[in-house]
Amino acid sequence: MTFPKKRTLRMAGFVFGGSLFLLVGFHFALRLVSIPSVLFQPGPASVQLTDRHGTPLRDVRVNEHFARETALRDVPPTLVHAMLAAEDKRFFEHGGVDLLAIARAIGGNLFHHHVRSGASTITEQLVKIVHPRPRTMRTKVLEALTALRLEQIWSKQQILEAYLNRIDFGNLNYGIAAAADYYFGKPLSDLTEAEAALIAGLPKNPARLNPHRAFGYAKRRQELVLRRMRDDRWISAATCARAIAEPLLLQPPRRIFQAPHFVDLVLQNATSKIGTIATSLDLDVQHGAERAVRDRLAPLRKENVHHAAAVVIDNATGGVLALVGSDDYFAPATGQVNGAWARRSPGSALKPFTYLIAFERGATAATVAADVPAEFITSTGSYRPQDFSQRCLGPVRYRLALANSLNIPAVRVLATLGGPAPLRDRLVEWGITTLARSADEYGLGLTIGNAEVRLLELTNAYAALARLGRYEPYKLGDASGLTSTKPAHEAPPPPALQAWLIADILSDNEARVHSFGRESALRYEFPVACKTGTSTDFRDNWAMGYTPDFTVGVWVGNFDGSPMKDVSGVTGAAPILHDIFEHLHARFGTTWYQRPPEIVDRTIHPITGKITGSGRADAIRESFIAGTLPPSESPGDYDTQGRAILGAEYQEWISSNQNNLAEQIAPPSLRDSLRLVTPAPGTTFVIDPDIPSTSRIPLLARGRGVLTWKSDTLKCAQEGNRSFADAVEGSHRLQVRDDATGQTVETWVSVKRL
Repeated sequence: MTFPKKRTLRMAGFVFGGSLFLLVGFHFALRLVSIPSVLFQPGPASVQLTDRHGTPLRDVRVNEHFARETALRDVPPTLVHAMLAAEDKRFFEHGGVDLLAIARAIGGNLFHHHVRSGASTITEQLVKIVHPRPRTMRTKVLEALTALRLEQIWSKQQILEAYLNRIDFGNLNYGIAAAADYYFGKPLSDLTEAEAALIAGLPKNPARLNPHRAFGYAKRRQELVLRRMRDDRWISAATCARAIAEPLLLQPPRRIFQAPHFVDLVLQNATSKIGTIATSLDLDVQHGAERAVRDRLAPLRKENVHHAAAVVIDNATGGVLALVGSDDYFAPATGQVNGAWARRSPGSALKPFTYLIAFERGATAATVAADVPAEFITSTGSYRPQDFSQRCLGPVRYRLALANSLNIPAVRVLATLGGPAPLRDRLVEWGITTLARSADEYGLGLTIGNAEVRLLELTNAYAALARLGRYEPYKLGDASGLTSTKPAHEAPPPPALQAWLIADILSDNEARVHSFGRESALRYEFPVACKTGTSTDFRDNWAMGYTPDFTVGVWVGNFDGSPMKDVSGVTGAAPILHDIFEHLHARFGTTWYQRPPEIVDRTIHPITGKITGSGRADAIRESFIAGTLPPSESPGDYDTQGRAILGAEYQEWISSNQNNLAEQIAPPSLRDSLRLVTPAPGTTFVIDPDIPSTSRIPLLARGRGVLTWKSDTLKCAQEGNRSFADAVEGSHRLQVRDDATGQTVETWVSVKRL
């Protein structure tokens, strides 16, 4: 009788030991199962861009999905319970595979004669998400083994968090945070039980249960989830009934798509494209700029004006507050062209930088330039600029020349600076990246816009003027890669006093009356320094403006380069600029620059620009930097009738029908009949060995008798009726003499070699 007992005990021991051996072996064998490496990487997260106040601008898809990472601790218990009720109520009890659920699923499938449930746990579903495979029995086994292995190395909390961040909730929303925002426009913490249950029910079949298309199906699934939550005692029966009766207020299908051209530019420059990108944009300022572009552009379409762009910069930080690339991002063919980044001709918008450099070199707002027809001989050939009005004003002070945007004086000023190099260098120094050619290739026409610039970069260069000569890179946001590549300027010290004079001139509405009138779009009820620009054939027009706080730039034209119908900067771009500044003024108020103590006022003659007695009826007040005062007038400045005597370069203009000064100036005299045509003072010539004509400097003057040229450093000669000098590297002075009057005129040039 004892033998059977011993045998039974022995057999039981073998069974137990064998089972234990198999279990231990299986446990260690699971370690051979590989876990998909993607599970150890951050989940797919779309990029969300916000304005400076945290307002969303756009969610950018990653792998065609919208997703947001969220920590499990930030998911409210109600939502966790809803997900468990919908997908895996024994999640915290099984080891990755739920045998009870499998048995129930097999029985149900056999009873109904088709597959109704796969009994996949949350852990198995997570494995399936990160490593999709063909749906076969072998796949099910592999997913089960992988789930068991994952449960060995990860906690339940880690698994649940990864699952909630990766599961598909439909409409390209992956992750529970993205679903809550898309369907209800809420953070997770604000979801009600009814809303949580609806979201939790979607992963079963996101397409079929899409609440925007099949609300009835989604609602029935929601009620099933709520009843399961009740049965599992996660909510009370009363809460379940109340949640089932609660109206579901779905957000309409939408995607946030604000400031599209700005966001595109941010994404092009961002070095990191994950998570949230906080930008410099102010959405209220952006909407104001968009409205101004849209409203002002509409009535101009009959004048063949179809596109516009605008930029607003916060001077204190360099942050771009608004960037409008076009009035309609979705317009066929051209909508996605970013006018703020396109290369366009700036017209006269570069002139303030020319005058700033002149002021730095000692010129003043009272310095006089000759606005008379002129020909400039440069390395690129003969150049004859014309004023926009096709009429010349004669002697004009720099204040009036800049305020009225006169072309000929601006070219003369640049010539006195030694040519285009100082202007090109300053523009490059202040962040203009489009000036790739040498200064000589641009020539003196650079000051009136024969190069191409980008609106964003030009606006930022004006912001340097607004900071009284201090350049800072523009910023699209706080992240690396979201600033302009040009570093902040450190030396030499900024020209604050000279920049103050530029702001004083550009805000002087009376000074620009001749070209723009008193009631143009450039007139404000508060101080704004502003400048327009119009390119050849009305293909581009610009309006730039600034206060101590903000700088605004506007471009108007056509992306295909077709000309507008006589629409200039003051009629095209300036009204948009005006509307934007009115919006900024209404929201933030307006400040202006304090007058520096180094600025002094003096009474000057309006034609000669020289200091005069305050008793003259036509005397005017002008502002100067102390130490740069003009000379005082002398008796030789006037004829016996008190009329101003002008130089020889004015003589033809005085006799023309363009002379609008009448009895204020003396008539031409024989002793002042000699007039220099070329080379203009300060002209730079470049000797190109491949172009023989560049080895000669053309000499041209007009007088009453025989004209003779001479120079101490250059050989002057004549062929027929043409005079020239042999070009030699260096700086040279030339003089021409009229033998009929004995009058002489001097000029100076510099010569370089390629």
